[in-house]
Amino acid sequence: MGNCWNSSSTEAYSNNPRAASSSTQSYTPATSKQYSNEEGTSGTGSSAGKSMFSEAASGSLDDGRTSLREDGQILDYANLKEYTFAELKASTKNFRPDSLLGEGGFGLVYRGWVDEKTLVPSKFGTGMMVAIKKLKQQSEQGFAEWQSEVNFLGRLSHPNLVKLLGYCWEDKELLLVYEYMQRGSLENHLFRKGSTVAPLPWDIRLKIAVCAARGLAFLHTSDKQVIYRDFKASNILIDGNYNAKISDFGLAKFGPEGGDSHVTTRIMGTYGYAAPEYIATGHLYIKSDVYGFGVVLLEILTGLRAHDTKRVPHGLVDLAKPCIHHKRKLKNIMDARLEGQYSITAAFQAAQLALKCIAAEPRSRPSMKEVVEELEKIEGMGRIKESNSIRSAAPQNQQFSHAKAPFHLKPKGALLQVEKR
Repeated sequence: MGNCWNSSSTEAYSNNPRAASSSTQSYTPATSKQYSNEEGTSGTGSSAGKSMFSEAASGSLDDGRTSLREDGQILDYANLKEYTFAELKASTKNFRPDSLLGEGGFGLVYRGWVDEKTLVPSKFGTGMMVAIKKLKQQSEQGFAEWQSEVNFLGRLSHPNLVKLLGYCWEDKELLLVYEYMQRGSLENHLFRKGSTVAPLPWDIRLKIAVCAARGLAFLHTSDKQVIYRDFKASNILIDGNYNAKISDFGLAKFGPEGGDSHVTTRIMGTYGYAAPEYIATGHLYIKSDVYGFGVVLLEILTGLRAHDTKRVPHGLVDLAKPCIHHKRKLKNIMDARLEGQYSITAAFQAAQLALKCIAAEPRSRPSMKEVVEELEKIEGMGRIKESNSIRSAAPQNQQFSHAKAPFHLKPKGALLQVEKR
């Protein structure tokens, strides 16, 4: 979870678990300890305080209705499994170091196991793997962001949002249980060196960008608009098929109401990704998220971090802006590991889209729906080019290989390779 100019975290995780048939719709945390969040609201763990989860931040997600969308839905209530601390302790082998997956601003993340159908904790190594976040006792983010995560992810369902399966609130112990994302974060794939993390090819990078854009577009176009507020590479997680999902809703906020253009809030997020108007004024717009997406798109294209004092001392945005107006200059800052994998036309269009997203004025930025449409066109350019290349090559092979067609002609294999995306 993000905080005031937090460095990138390494919270990654999840696959495709099923919703819990026995999950709870209300919360009965077993403590009377009181917590305060950064926006000034508070909650108690007594039975009298169980309704605190239904109105996170500033109102319900959809005024008490379950909203269905073609690509996702908003639940009337958070449909989550309630776990005891003892259950999660057993599921992670007592939070042993060899179960540790990573560490972020919220705390430590461990590997655990649950039954795939019921989500009941199972013996370590059996059932379905999950990711379990455990709050650090000294965490500054603490209860407020844990509560926000429960309220938003617990009620938002979309293919490009990480699934929150359950929670634990017992005394001072705060934990969250998520689906496990096998390939970790986009940040790891873009910036980590070593043999364990292979560079992402061009087509996979575009796929990830499209998936993440769809997730943001869903948040922005829901009945109750949601501003994510902390869009960055470390919060984009990747499953086994390279489908990307947005995680970590600790800083999410409801969008403006009643004709207002923005909400005013304490400035929080990650340096390098936060929109300039938000940093300057605390005014948070729906299109403040679009700026963050543009920065991540630049990272995808260049392989450079948004903020790296050694390689890009003035920030990636300032480095990239003079270069992405011209194809020749753009090639100089493209990730060298992508050499030969993309057409300069497709890369230039992606760079132009990123430039629109990082416009200084919010009103000059495209909507995330428009971003999705543009990215899908760019992604389609690669498919068309590959398909045309295969069709043009096939007749040349056929005239030489009647007798050996099964060995020399590979139209089926070639087409499968194109469609495998």
